[in-house]
Amino acid sequence: MRRLRRRDRAVLRSFRAIAAASAALLLATACNSASNSADGSDNPGKGGSVRGVTDDSIKVGGIVSMTTASGYSKKDTDLGAKARYDRANAEGGINGRKIDYIGAEDDGQDPGKNMSAARKLVQQEKVFAVSPMSSVTFSGGDFLEKEKVPTFGWGTIPQFCGKQYIFGFNGCLVPMPGGVITQSWPEGLAHVLGGAKGKSVAVIANDNDAGKFGIRTYQQGFAAAGFDVAYAKATVPATSAPSDWSAYTKEILRSNGGKAPDVVVSVMQTPYNIGLFTALKRSGYKGVLTDPTDYDPGLLAKKTTAQALDGVHVLLSFEPFESDSEQMNQFKEDIKKAAGKDVPLNMHMMTGYMSADYFLSIAEKAGKDLTVDSFQKAAAGYSDTGTMVGDRSGPKGLKEAFGCGALVQLKDGKYEVSSPFKCYEPIPFK
Repeated sequence: MRRLRRRDRAVLRSFRAIAAASAALLLATACNSASNSADGSDNPGKGGSVRGVTDDSIKVGGIVSMTTASGYSKKDTDLGAKARYDRANAEGGINGRKIDYIGAEDDGQDPGKNMSAARKLVQQEKVFAVSPMSSVTFSGGDFLEKEKVPTFGWGTIPQFCGKQYIFGFNGCLVPMPGGVITQSWPEGLAHVLGGAKGKSVAVIANDNDAGKFGIRTYQQGFAAAGFDVAYAKATVPATSAPSDWSAYTKEILRSNGGKAPDVVVSVMQTPYNIGLFTALKRSGYKGVLTDPTDYDPGLLAKKTTAQALDGVHVLLSFEPFESDSEQMNQFKEDIKKAAGKDVPLNMHMMTGYMSADYFLSIAEKAGKDLTVDSFQKAAAGYSDTGTMVGDRSGPKGLKEAFGCGALVQLKDGKYEVSSPFKCYEPIPFK
């Protein structure tokens, strides 16, 4: 009997050892599962922990070209986003959670830095979303899409089109195969000119992929609006603005059957526009000048810049600051609070603000149980009307622009609305 008891005790010890080992294995498995879920690398939208989401906060970061080789900066995009997040927090947050906005990474308009910024925000900072993303390079787009990171910005580049997790605050502005082209620019200019019939345009862009695509797009758009496209070339070096514009201006000023066109359309950034428009004016050009980037009162601080841009009609894809709507007044108040003082408004602030606003609107609809899956479900069914970028629609915005815009003209140091904010019917992209 004594030997049996010893044997029983030995067996019991063996069972206890096996049980302890099993418990340790289960604990290790549970820890690994929790770690993967919190990290977001395996399934960020399900499980007991969601990347960037706690019981009382949602972590969000941004990517913005605050510095560039040409000196062009979008740094105020960060201020615009902060202004909108600050108001959301002041109003109690989103379904009880405050927005923990950690600010924007500067990608220097460099593809390598853009990718590094995206990886840092996801792998180190563990953000739930990237909003805003504002840069002409978006090499981190595929990474953010693969990691299922809701990302919001200005949909002027292809990465904002045809993705599941990447959203343009005014939709996809880059026409997709089988898609459509928004007509706000040509139709707005037709309004300025009293009609497009018998009017000619010259379209000029940088010699890079974006410029060539812009030429292809606007050739179709202006022709469909009734303009005669007399000139359309992407020949300006993209690395730096030319010091001598004479070769370009001579071609443009003879493009309309040996005469100057009625409109010169520049699909370029500010440093290029200043050089081109100054050269055209010195050559005696009296027609309409227009671009999509120079809506920034800060540019007027320099006399030479103000002179170069005087008279230029600038395309906007949002409600002009000169509007007196309730939403615009709220935007101005929010920017002032975030900046701590009155500051000149610019389109980069609006880019950050509306990127944040679109993200917040979808997150609100996703409800208290916020996961990537619930966010995506809310985005798929989201729509609203009458915003500062027009009528928004989640499904439509993944492949098409919301189709709204306005034109403002710089006159005597002030911007004036030359074509009111309106939504236009798109045309098929060929």
